[in-house]
Amino acid sequence: MKSLRLKLRSPEQTQLLGMHLGELAIQGDVFLLVGELGTGKTCLVQGIVQGLGIKQYAFSPTFIIIREYHGRLPLYHIDLYRLDDVEEIADLGLDEEPYTNGICAIEWADKGLNILPEQRLLIQLSYNPDIDTERTAYVMSKGKRYDELVTQLKAILSKENSWN
Repeated sequence: MKSLRLKLRSPEQTQLLGMHLGELAIQGDVFLLVGELGTGKTCLVQGIVQGLGIKQYAFSPTFIIIREYHGRLPLYHIDLYRLDDVEEIADLGLDEEPYTNGICAIEWADKGLNILPEQRLLIQLSYNPDIDTERTAYVMSKGKRYDELVTQLKAILSKENSWN
């Protein structure tokens, strides 16, 4: 397991992190997003959308559970907020086609961590209590593919001055 802790100083920087993830994403990737309301989960997905070359704006799928976007790869933007038990999450069939043919970005993933794919990239977002617009992203890999992804992400971010 590899990890990375980042200070996100603005919504734009949160989207930039997402954009890098979208650019690095390959078929079958699973990004699990965890954090309280307003910590930037949907903002991060908006960046992933940009990185995948998707021209649509990403809205939160809270009321419809799953939104599908098409770009370099399909993106399945999933929100588990309104699902109350693990069986409802299991019934989505996230380990089956078509989801395995694209990228899954799953908000409120903490509601189903024990049944979501074991190999994954988990991104925990939290508030900075001292600075209203600042968030912390803790990125944790599980599996060789995601270890490589964190390594690639670190290399990209080390070249950009905005992460210092």
